[in-house]
Amino acid sequence: MPVTTSRECENGNLSKSTTELGVLQATRRLRIQNRQGLHARPAASIVRLLRDTRSAVKFTYRRQTVDAQSILGLLMLAAPHNSWITVSVDGPDANDIIQKLEEAFRQRFGEQI
Repeated sequence: MPVTTSRECENGNLSKSTTELGVLQATRRLRIQNRQGLHARPAASIVRLLRDTRSAVKFTYRRQTVDAQSILGLLMLAAPHNSWITVSVDGPDANDIIQKLEEAFRQRFGEQI
């Protein structure tokens, strides 16, 4: 039987994690704080961050969902500054990946505001 936990993030958004037969599913809404939005440099950082994951990672923006391990897919989202991305992770390291992505978004992928 699946177990679902929900928590409120510091930004007030609800995040969910579900465990079913040892497979984790986690979903978060993360804000793009980079002045130029989700452009090539942050997209490349995301792909590098996800290089060794064993989970499927999807980003959704305005009803378009892409594989977050594809730089072209991320660029196709054309998500501007201050937009919200829904991040969905499905796999054994889902919580770890979500935490790493939250930190990367919070740090603006090393870019200045």
